[in-house]
Amino acid sequence: MPATPAPRRTLAVLAALPLLALAACGYGSQAKENTEQAIAGAPKVDGLDSVRIGYFGNLTHATALVGRQEGLFQKELGGTTAEYVPFNAGPSEIEALNSESIDIGWIGPSPAVNGYVKANGKNLRIVSGSASGGVKFVVNPEKIKSLKDVKGKRIATPQLGNTQDVAFLNWASEQGWKVDAQSGEGDVSVVRTDNKVVPDAYRSGSVDGAWVPEPTASKLVAEGGKVLLDEADLWPDKKFVITNVIVSQSFLKEHPKAVEAVLRASVKINKWIDANPEKAKAAANAQLKADTGKALPADVLDPAWQSIHVTDDPLAATLATEAEHAVKAGLLQKPDLTGIYDLTPLNKVLKAEGEPEVDDAGLGVKS
Repeated sequence: MPATPAPRRTLAVLAALPLLALAACGYGSQAKENTEQAIAGAPKVDGLDSVRIGYFGNLTHATALVGRQEGLFQKELGGTTAEYVPFNAGPSEIEALNSESIDIGWIGPSPAVNGYVKANGKNLRIVSGSASGGVKFVVNPEKIKSLKDVKGKRIATPQLGNTQDVAFLNWASEQGWKVDAQSGEGDVSVVRTDNKVVPDAYRSGSVDGAWVPEPTASKLVAEGGKVLLDEADLWPDKKFVITNVIVSQSFLKEHPKAVEAVLRASVKINKWIDANPEKAKAAANAQLKADTGKALPADVLDPAWQSIHVTDDPLAATLATEAEHAVKAGLLQKPDLTGIYDLTPLNKVLKAEGEPEVDDAGLGVKS
């Protein structure tokens, strides 16, 4: 008889870091459409009735989008139901993880770091990579024709202290420009604007450009914008983490086989995406339509998809560098990220799949 699932406790929600203080979108209830059917007759993984998976409805979370659309998480979870909770913002997903409203989730590096630091390293672990790339600096070509023209302009980033905000502030600093990180005022004006609103802000002329993830970047290009810089060009081998997989430490400890099942699905999904890019792109777009009510048009979807690369490797060294950039910008005190990674379950899965193991850049759990 399978073990009795550990009780789902309700914990106090940890507040988001001040640098990420914004109106976080609520994660809502788990409606029927967010629950798959467990495989009849299959055993429950770790005796669990369900595993609750969080992700964002954007293309940088392609692994989660494709996996849900194609039923590949459910396939690995067998008799345990895969439940899904889409999010619009990193802080709300961290809150959900802290309150045990979700068990595992796809999320960007900055909210993962901020959540880990705020909880003094006691709430989450990064257990896998998911995607690299997919971030561009798009500008109005009538106002900005070269990098030097950016000075004095109004540039949108998604939110104060998020991954793209930190990247733009660091890049501006490297140009020798001074910008107050909190207010966004200085040699360049940084306008924190939700990704959903950025195309309208660009169209109205209230911003002159934006450092944003896909598909927002390609939406701006479709509006006549020009890609001035692809962030991948700033990184060694053009690789940097844009999405990781996190899990609550309690869930990882109590249900390691369930975590392995989700990671096994993730590894297989990434392999399938690489082997079937057109089918995977269609699947991701279908899930986006299901989540947001609107599919992406081809002139946005195609270039956005090409710039995102799925990967099991968490690219841990680049996460450490991103954290250093946040410290340099004055948005984060120097953090101790030791223990933020536990790649043991992922490396177990990779070995079983005949794939090379990945490295935590010295930031893994100490035995």
